[in-house]
Amino acid sequence: MKKIAFLLLFASPLFAQTKSDLSGAANLFDIQFTTQELDTLYSDVVDNLANYKAMHALSLKNNVPLSLWQNPKLPGMKFDQTQRPVVWPAVRATLPARKSDLAFYSIDQLAYLIKTKQITSVELTQFFIERIKTHGPTLQCVISIQEDLALAQARQADKEIAAGKYRGLLHGIPYGLKDLFAVKGTKTTWGAAPYKDQVIDEDAYVYSKLKESGAVLVAKFTLGALAMGDYWYGGRTKNPWNLNYGSSGSSAGSASATVAGLVPFAIGTETWGSIVSPSTTCGATGLRPTFGSISRSGAMALSYSLDKVGPICRSANDAAIVFHYLHGTDGKDLAAVNMPFNYQANRPMKGMKIAYAKNYFDKIKDTTRSEWKVLSDLKKQGVQLIPVEFPDEKAYTFNIMDVVIGAECAAQFDEMTRKNIDDQLTRQTKYDWPNQFRTARFVPAVEYINAQRHRYLLMQKVNEVVSQYDAIICPSRGGGNQSAITNLTGHPVVCVPTGLDAKSGLPTGISFVGKLYDEGTLLRIAQFYQDNTSHEEIHPKPFL
Repeated sequence: MKKIAFLLLFASPLFAQTKSDLSGAANLFDIQFTTQELDTLYSDVVDNLANYKAMHALSLKNNVPLSLWQNPKLPGMKFDQTQRPVVWPAVRATLPARKSDLAFYSIDQLAYLIKTKQITSVELTQFFIERIKTHGPTLQCVISIQEDLALAQARQADKEIAAGKYRGLLHGIPYGLKDLFAVKGTKTTWGAAPYKDQVIDEDAYVYSKLKESGAVLVAKFTLGALAMGDYWYGGRTKNPWNLNYGSSGSSAGSASATVAGLVPFAIGTETWGSIVSPSTTCGATGLRPTFGSISRSGAMALSYSLDKVGPICRSANDAAIVFHYLHGTDGKDLAAVNMPFNYQANRPMKGMKIAYAKNYFDKIKDTTRSEWKVLSDLKKQGVQLIPVEFPDEKAYTFNIMDVVIGAECAAQFDEMTRKNIDDQLTRQTKYDWPNQFRTARFVPAVEYINAQRHRYLLMQKVNEVVSQYDAIICPSRGGGNQSAITNLTGHPVVCVPTGLDAKSGLPTGISFVGKLYDEGTLLRIAQFYQDNTSHEEIHPKPFL
């Protein structure tokens, strides 16, 4: 049986017609059989094909999960389960002389204005809706404006606040959702032409939690088709710093809109780079939390062992506010957990162990680049930085990510490939989903399972290093495989802007990698960096 396991996913009419087809297929999978072995296994492969056809006759919806669940916890790990009082910075604010400046107020500044009744939620919601109507078409970042729903939620927020029922820092604050989260009564397009009229009769966990907090949904933003890149069925989402460039993806619209001041914050998702990449490209602050920190129920599933939900904001403190109201589970996502979020905005840096990935930085020969300046800026503030070797080449000896993400994503959209629905997708290059899904049909089941076993070993090796520090600073781009590695291991990352590149004029960024479930410490360190720089306070001129 061990020699035929590699065929279990791939017995098709093409491969099962003759024994010579099986021999050719075996060559693709780095295995060889004798003539006698082929004679013996052939009838079993044909039987398997009948089984696959029976399986194909039963349609699987996107929201049907696996019976196997990824868990970033390793044996012996123990976590503090105590939820302590969250400490926010003391913030006061007044209405600006120029109303357009409201577009770039922080969440807690806007919250102060609403709580002190200097502005109503309805007024603020109308302000951001008008900005979306004005600038959304230019950025190609909006799939739908939820004006009626938003104004109803804003009126409810104002009514509650007037009655003294203040729910907290998100009460009355407008925001946007990446359009892979279901909201009853709205289209949920997944950014892909075959689904552009899709309506899902469900409220995603994320939407429900934000509604519970009193936040106001004003728009659903673009994502690259089926959560890849920045091309969607309506065009390509633009970078607000230079419209000749895309915003990256797949949380394309969420990052673009937030940086352009169309919303105070938006929600994104990441399977591999989909929060960090557009946030870095557009100059946002993005939080990719520990795997399982936020329930994904009601969200399009791409890869059940990799998908993560996180906020895209303009500062680490804003990201902390949003995560505070989002983290946890409704019990529908069996990979999600309830863990404490202990954020203290006034926590001193003294005693924190902050490292930088020396092996990554050594590859950046140009020491004038912003990544090096981040280290020098922190050192000027008295932070003692510890050089470490981030586990990369020695721990990540082959491309585990391609095997895992390829097989899982192709499985989620199996019918799209088999029924040629993928022909309707806008992009059809070698690097887009249609070809990637087809390629993944040739990932043997044995190799996928063994890649997951190698992933377990990777988790052990990476955690041996990451668990020793409160944060490890890594380049957001280049240097190594940190993005693939930490997405596989489930460790949290906060990326923040570090200014504009002198040559291109486009944003640059840095990433802080943290310990499992320790987003509070990670966000405090990122906010300390932002408190002592001003990169998050610069905004693209066309949208001021």
